[in-house]
Amino acid sequence: MSETLSDTVADTAADVPEYPMTRSASCPFAPPPRVLDLAAAKPLTRVRIWDGSTPWLITGYAAARALFYDSRVSVDDRRDGFPHWNAGMKAMVHTRPPSVFTRDAEEHARYRRMLTKPFTFKRMEALRPAIQQLTDEHIDAMLAGPQPADIVTALALPVPSLVISELLGVPYDDHEFFQQQTTIGLAKNATAEESGKGILSLLQYLGGLVDAKIEYPAEDAVSDLAERVKAGELDRAEAAMMGIGLLFAGHETTANMIGLGTLVLLENPEQLAVIRDTEDPKVLANAIEELLRYLSIIQNGQRRVAIEDIEVGDQVIRAGEGIIIDLAPANWDPNTFPEPERLDIDRANANQHVAFGYGRHQCVGQQLGRAELQIVFRTLFRRIPTLRLATPIDQIEFKHDRLAYGVYALPVAW
Repeated sequence: MSETLSDTVADTAADVPEYPMTRSASCPFAPPPRVLDLAAAKPLTRVRIWDGSTPWLITGYAAARALFYDSRVSVDDRRDGFPHWNAGMKAMVHTRPPSVFTRDAEEHARYRRMLTKPFTFKRMEALRPAIQQLTDEHIDAMLAGPQPADIVTALALPVPSLVISELLGVPYDDHEFFQQQTTIGLAKNATAEESGKGILSLLQYLGGLVDAKIEYPAEDAVSDLAERVKAGELDRAEAAMMGIGLLFAGHETTANMIGLGTLVLLENPEQLAVIRDTEDPKVLANAIEELLRYLSIIQNGQRRVAIEDIEVGDQVIRAGEGIIIDLAPANWDPNTFPEPERLDIDRANANQHVAFGYGRHQCVGQQLGRAELQIVFRTLFRRIPTLRLATPIDQIEFKHDRLAYGVYALPVAW
């Protein structure tokens, strides 16, 4: 009875906070102060999003992990009550082809199995020399150019774009096209028209690439999907949609991690020194896990909807109510990560973060992201030990308006 009353009060209260929330300019790496205040009070609370609905915001680490794993929690964005990111996403739910990101249970498992081959350990390890070569080439070019240089355009954006293009079999000459379309479609306030136009353009592009790979297969992910289309296991639109998801996830997130990670390490030189000087791959790997925990760049939460009533502590999430699992406060939960506001690349349990999600829907390409971050940061700080910011940090523009947090530009000198 008390739970029902509590829910009703929360639903109708005028002071339900708006979400997403604003970060503090004085501490740009931290989650928004209001989110941390909510997290300190309880692991879930009501928030109001762009369409006026009031889904549950999950901020506690234990609650986040439990709900990520709960089969009563759905990623199917066609269900009533699903808390969409923006108007564009909501408008397309019945016209956009299904994918691994928006389906549950056996349908999700079927799509995910199809992505196993492109992300096998063997393929990831085989990509390491190529990632190293690309990193070296772009650092060479930056060193040969004028100072200051922008680390985003010189290194953070092109290396992940080239790597995912190589993995997917997408011609790199087309990278500006897909970057532009994902930028338009995934803006926080993207309209239905903007998102629709961006997704349609990408579907047409990837569909054409699938057709080409059916005729001329190669050793890449789109060829793997094209093989499924040819065998009748997947239709052309589904294959194109899965390619779009990989394209976005493969370059947008890693690019922002490189840009923002470079900045936070330059601001923490003692932590940077450990990455630069270590010969132990385990130390380097743990440092990357801590950066992933600390920065948690997916800043508008993982969206879900309850399909049955779910008890979380002394609250009940009712069937049909939206759920937003906010990764940043979960990764800053002091009950799991003591002194979470401290970047500590020797942190013993850094690898318990949920920066890639958790459970059945956790990021399929996370090993690729880890490999890129390990290679790029180690190489950058070893080859340019005098690297420094070329502008005060308070003059750097952060991506408050994007689904993935980062910096638009990062001027550096050496």
